[in-house]
Amino acid sequence: MPADRRTVLADAAIDVLAEAGIRGLTHRAVDRAAHLPPGTTSAYYRTRQALLGALVRRLVALDQAELQAIGEQAPMPRNAGELAAGIAAFVEQRLTGDGRRRSLARYACAIESVHHPELREILVPRENAARQAVRDFLAAQGVADAEDRTVTLLTCVDGLVFDRLVGGGAVSDQEIGGLVAAALR
Repeated sequence: MPADRRTVLADAAIDVLAEAGIRGLTHRAVDRAAHLPPGTTSAYYRTRQALLGALVRRLVALDQAELQAIGEQAPMPRNAGELAAGIAAFVEQRLTGDGRRRSLARYACAIESVHHPELREILVPRENAARQAVRDFLAAQGVADAEDRTVTLLTCVDGLVFDRLVGGGAVSDQEIGGLVAAALR
């Protein structure tokens, strides 16, 4: 087991939230998911709010690391098609495997943040290399308000991910291409 038990518990909490929803997120469920003795989670996170806070901080850290790596590893898009293809790959990551698990947990936390403002940290857009790459591409294409258009484009992409998590199906290349075209207008 990794030395950082708090991280293990936060990761297990993400799993529980993704699988069982907000009502299923209990200290005991996290203990079971982490394969730790009963009471371990409550020893580290006394309250449900403390557990949710740790979960949100872990989600933000994982998302930021992922977006930073995507932005650093991907070459700068040369045209709208390449940007759309990069966004499509990102959307696919958010709808499958570990990305799906984190997306489900993220949206559950977003809804919960209506009643618990301390969880809104998960909703705050953050600077990272992927966001910068989109903004740089739009600016290079002559978009005067590249920052605002970047926020709008990425918010729309997030909406597509949410829609497909809830309703099923995939996001089409045409949908993403349309969002990129709108950002360039």
